[in-house]
Amino acid sequence: MKSHHPWIIVGLILAVASRLAAADLVPREWTVDGKKRMALVHVPEGRGPAPVVFVFHGHGGSMRNAANTMPVHRLWPAALVVYPQGLPTAGQLTDRAGREAGWQSGPGADGDRDLKFFDAMLRDLRQDGRADQRRIYAMGHSNGGGFTYLLWATRRDVFAAFGPSSAVAGRGYPQLRPAPVVHVAGREDQLVKFRWQEYQINELLRIDACGEGRKLSPEITLYESGIGMPVETFIHPGGHKLPPDATAVIVEFFKAHARP
Repeated sequence: MKSHHPWIIVGLILAVASRLAAADLVPREWTVDGKKRMALVHVPEGRGPAPVVFVFHGHGGSMRNAANTMPVHRLWPAALVVYPQGLPTAGQLTDRAGREAGWQSGPGADGDRDLKFFDAMLRDLRQDGRADQRRIYAMGHSNGGGFTYLLWATRRDVFAAFGPSSAVAGRGYPQLRPAPVVHVAGREDQLVKFRWQEYQINELLRIDACGEGRKLSPEITLYESGIGMPVETFIHPGGHKLPPDATAVIVEFFKAHARP
């Protein structure tokens, strides 16, 4: 019997897993300012309005990678889940030449191409009648988490809650208005430094008028809000990589929050 190199076997396993993760995702296209934009979309069964979750990959990632590493459609099959694809973007911390896919770094950057892309996607979902207007959410990792903060800063009234990971709001962003948020951070993050994220979390606690935190687990702390806008943190001992269980924490937080 012919034997296979272990790396070949691992590659086959990953390829099968990738196909399974994307099996119920449908590619959709939009044209925004003359450019073709794409996303993978999970449409739940039924005809009525559903919760909507936008999931943004990190710099150098892809919509398919996001669906594999942040599989919201598997954890919340009743939700309409959108995994958008970024465009080549000059990174602020890596890839200064802009060869890899990412998201605009702040308001007005790159002609606001990604904010316009988001607006086009949301407009279509609303026209389709599938979006529950009280339950629209955004989450993302690294550069995708930064774009999640940008959506909070510029499109706050659309969303019920946010779930950024390994990210901070940029200095040029408009002031964040109160909103429920779950922030994921790694204590050993060497790219988006943990001290930067600690500062961001303290800002979130101030903005959302939160009191003392209550431990839900060794990694999860919930800060109740005097204005009904709680902050939850998932602080893990790892680095910049998103832990496998972080997405489930974000999904459960989203399920608990809807706009009035």
